Order: sequence, then structure tokens, then C-alpha cells
Amino acid sequence: MSLTLYLPLDAAALALGADEVAAALQAEARARGLDLVLRRTGTRGMVWLEPLLEIEEDGVRMGFGPLEPADVPALFDSAFEDHPKSVGPVEQIPFFARQTRLAFARCGIVEPLDLDAYRAQGGMKGLERAMTMTPEEIVAEITASGLRGRGGAGFPTGIKWKTVLEAEGARKAVVCNADEGDSGTFADRMLIEGDPFCLIEGMAICARAVGADRGYVYMRSEYPQAIAMLDASLRVAREVGILGDHFDIEDRVGAGSYVCGEETALLNSMEGKRGIVRPKPPLPAHKGFMGRPTVVNNLITLASVPAILSEGADHYRSFGLGRSLGTVPLQIAGNVRYGGLFEAAFGMTIGELVEGVCGGTASGRPVKAVQIGGPLGAYFPRSLFDTPLGYEECDAAGGLIGHAGLVVFDDTVEMGAMARFAMEFCAVESCGTCTPCRIGAVRGMETIDRILAGDPAAPAILADLCETMRSGSLCALGGFTPYPVESALRHFPEDFGGAREAAE
Repeated sequence: MSLTLYLPLDAAALALGADEVAAALQAEARARGLDLVLRRTGTRGMVWLEPLLEIEEDGVRMGFGPLEPADVPALFDSAFEDHPKSVGPVEQIPFFARQTRLAFARCGIVEPLDLDAYRAQGGMKGLERAMTMTPEEIVAEITASGLRGRGGAGFPTGIKWKTVLEAEGARKAVVCNADEGDSGTFADRMLIEGDPFCLIEGMAICARAVGADRGYVYMRSEYPQAIAMLDASLRVAREVGILGDHFDIEDRVGAGSYVCGEETALLNSMEGKRGIVRPKPPLPAHKGFMGRPTVVNNLITLASVPAILSEGADHYRSFGLGRSLGTVPLQIAGNVRYGGLFEAAFGMTIGELVEGVCGGTASGRPVKAVQIGGPLGAYFPRSLFDTPLGYEECDAAGGLIGHAGLVVFDDTVEMGAMARFAMEFCAVESCGTCTPCRIGAVRGMETIDRILAGDPAAPAILADLCETMRSGSLCALGGFTPYPVESALRHFPEDFGGAREAAE
């Protein structure tokens, strides 16, 4: 008898014991004389269920999780049916069923290095269509889709591609920014580990659109599993001719500097220089990697491209809200009951996501705040939970959507300490190029300490300092640090000893 099972090899699943469960499954199958085919996939993104084992019955994947090795004998005894860890049809789990998966459509379904399975699930259709189009037509399609940069800035992707297409240069490059340094974010890693051909396809389409002959994926050294998976997938792509002399991709691994998520610091790091921010102009689109016209896009931006070319711009822009079109992979972490990756159309409110889909806090205490956009994102209190998740909508509420990471806090968190941490983070991660960021963050820590100590003059000093950092910093590290600081002070003055009211 042959038995086929599916178990993730995603880093989160591995950290929670997936390899140990795999070993137990194989040992139990041998003991029972069964021929086991264990397919190691990416993750579905429901981290609280990992390791999540799946078995297909009449075309439906049935799930069991979170599993431990001790659960395995009973699974075989029950013939993978009636088991305490059964979660039923995986795609009917409410957290999963409410999603609209475009970029992550294949994650958790296919084996990451199985190119035939990738094609069977709709992969490469976008690239095949792109090969029948002119570069100008591809750029027009991306522009019409309304796709914007998923790395945080939300810049229109079509405009960036058009700029590089029209730029003069004997050689051009495509750079994928996979330097995922924000707290509570993991979408880049998850996609590379679960569906790397999607990224390769997106970069190949971009290369044809702008005339690039080389691509680079910049990753952080903290992602060894993703680095190994990307390298293996690049070898497969070269073997079948998707990559080659016409266009090839290589990875570049950074040393973990947060500021290297900024595109010009990233380019410096790729060139073997110190990872510090470059003044603009020139823009990377005109003079980027090694002086060549360069597209620098976030990984999720590039991974969204195959679906746009495959299904058409109108289909993609049918999802979303206002100028925030398409889908966004929301990454939910922190003190939350159901955390993980939730890809949905822009427009869901913070409250609907955190309280409804994610079930509130893991501790069972009330949600006090949600930080959106990483360590530089604003803290949203419950009074703003009706804010839709969209670029302009979050901006109007005093925040930013960033790379779409959400970190949930219950009512035990001290927001004064969180505000100080934001300044400390900036001080530690500053590249040192500009004074407002390098010096301002240190002064910010000192000033918040004065507020917490009850100095009535300190809030006004902090407000002035934040304005200087916002207006004078060379990049978003110093420019966005005021978001968490000011939002914490504005919405949670009681955590600062009431100093804000005293200042007013």
C-alpha cells in the first residue's frame, strides 16, 4: 500500500518540529510495511497549526495539526481520519477560507522545486504571455493593474519599470529586495521557501519589460533555509532554459543591517561597499547597481507580477480599495490567537482582521494596540480599528502600511517603553550618514526617559526632535521613526505619566 502525505519544510514549521514529525511518519510507515511518499511543501501560513500534516482525499486536502511525533502512531491507527488533531478540510478553515490568494496561490500545495507541479497550478503562464508582448505592452499592463511597491513605499510599479525601460544604458539589472528586516514580517521568506519559481517568473517578466540581462535577489543571512531553496530553484530554472545567457539571476546575502532594506544602501552592500544610504538623485532607475539603470522591487511586488500577466490587469485591479489595488499579504504576529500570513484584497479593517479573523489576543486579554508597518510603524489603538488596510487610508489615520506586518499587543504592554524602543532601534540601526537620524535617535531616547521621569518640558522637545527627524533624515529609517513614538504618545498618554496633557 502506498500513502502520500504533505508536510511543510518552511522555517516556521521546522522550528516547531516538522522534521521530527517527518522522521516519526517515516519510521511508523516502515514499521507497518507501508510505502510512504512524503512531499515537503511550503506552509499554508497558519502558524498556530504547524507542523500541519495534510492528506488528499477525493481532491480535498485534510489536515492534522499541530502535530508532535507522539501523535503519529494514532494517525496511522485511525487511517488518517478520526484523530484529536484533525482540523478537517484545510481550505475550509475560516482563517484560510477568507483569503484571496494570488501571490501565495501555490504555497503549501506544491513541492517548491517541482517545476511541473508549478506549471500544473498555473505557473509560467504569465511569462509565456509576456514573451508574446513588447516591453512597452508589458509595462502598460503592469501600470494598468495599479500594482504598487509592496515593500512599504507604495510607489507605482509601472512608473518605475517605464523609467528603467526608457533609461539609456548598455546593460540593465533587476534587483529583488528580500531584505525582510521588519519585526513581524515573514512573507518574503515564506514565498521563497514555498514557491520560489513565482519569484523567478516575476523577475523574468520584469527583465523582458525593461531590457535587463541580470537579476539579483538580496537576502539576509538569517534566512539559511530560504537561501538554499532559492539557489536550488535557480539551478532548476537554468537546466530547463528559463534562465541562461539571455537573463540570469543570482543571490546576494547581506549581513543583517536593517538600513540595507533601503534601496540605495542595498545597492551599496551588493557592490561590496558599506551599507549606507546614497543621496538622491541619481535614482537607481537611472544609475543603480554598478551604475546601470536598475529596477529595485520588493519580493512581493515581483511575485505579484505573474498573476497580473496571466489573468490580466483588469482581473488584478478588481480587488482592492481606492488606489490600493490587488491583494496584500498581511503578516500577523505578536500576542495574537491565530497568527500567520493572510493574503486578502486591500480594504479589510484592522478590527475585522485582528478581532474577527485572528481571534484577538493569545493571552485572552483585550487588544490594546496594533503596530502596522514594522518597527517604524504607528501604533493603532482600538479607536482606530475601523481604519481600512490601504495605503492612503492608513496614512490618513497617522500610520503607514509598510510591508504589511501587524504586531498585536494586549493591555499589559507599556507604550512608553515601546516608544523608547523605537528610538533605540533607530539609534542601533542607523547607518550614520545623516545627523537627524544618527544623533536624533540618541537624543530621542534621552528625551523619552525625561518624559517618563516626569519632566513637563520634555514632550515639547520630543515633538520638535521628531519633526527634525521626519523632515531632515536622508531615508525612511530616521524619517519614519516618529510614527511609533508620536502615535504612542498621542493615543496612550497615560503610559507616559500624563506628561502629554501637562505639555498641552
